[in-house]
Amino acid sequence: MDSGYPAPFDAVAAVYDRQFTDTTIGRVQRELVWEQLEGWFGAGDRVLELGCGTGEDAVWMAGRGIEVVATDASGAMLVQAEAKARAAGVLEKVRFERLDLARAEEQMPPDGVPFDGALSNFGALNCVADRRALGRALAGWVRPGGIVVLVVMGRLCAWEIAWFLVRLRPRTAFRRFRQGRAAGIGEGCSVPVWYPGPMQVRRDLGPEFKCLHTRAVGALVPSPDLAPLLGGRRRLLAGLARLERPLAPALVWLADHYLICFERRDHA
Repeated sequence: MDSGYPAPFDAVAAVYDRQFTDTTIGRVQRELVWEQLEGWFGAGDRVLELGCGTGEDAVWMAGRGIEVVATDASGAMLVQAEAKARAAGVLEKVRFERLDLARAEEQMPPDGVPFDGALSNFGALNCVADRRALGRALAGWVRPGGIVVLVVMGRLCAWEIAWFLVRLRPRTAFRRFRQGRAAGIGEGCSVPVWYPGPMQVRRDLGPEFKCLHTRAVGALVPSPDLAPLLGGRRRLLAGLARLERPLAPALVWLADHYLICFERRDHA
């Protein structure tokens, strides 16, 4: 799975947790995802993680008895993730591999053994121009009946649009409408980004996957852009999360991210 070349996210690996993972908004959004994962993955499952970043989700899954193969295009992210797994005492449950999602079809899963499921959290798929190729690869990696959970940045984030319009920055407010644009990721680096809607992702995964459900992640809970305004308001954010949970299926189109869950079809 080793892609063998530097990735743009190498430059931000050391600061990613400080900028998102460890923020109050970041934690609240991630907990909304974890609540869903508890219903799909359990102890003994073997799960492939795509775009694992600094390993927060891999460590969480491993702590629940899930065997994880955590992948990322960034070698520096994988170094951070492995250190986090070691500190948490779950390294025996996680294996870290280099995988470039843009070249997924060229690469095979470790050992050639199908996975029980797959996860991609917080926008790794937004860095992939051709998700159809990734869908074909996933069809070969995940067993029939296996679950694939994708958390994708949506095109219409209500909080983000309102925040930047109030600050008289309309171009930034509607930045997600410009597909393939270069988006800054910090430390002077940028990557091209796409913002597919749920229907597009359904089409991209094609006939091999059945969509089970879709729900918002960060519709009433604000996007990280609002950290200067709401980042320290723990009680308020917890209240917004409580309100978001029952409304999440109806708020998909207005959210910072949306979670879309698929089942690998059995064509036998």
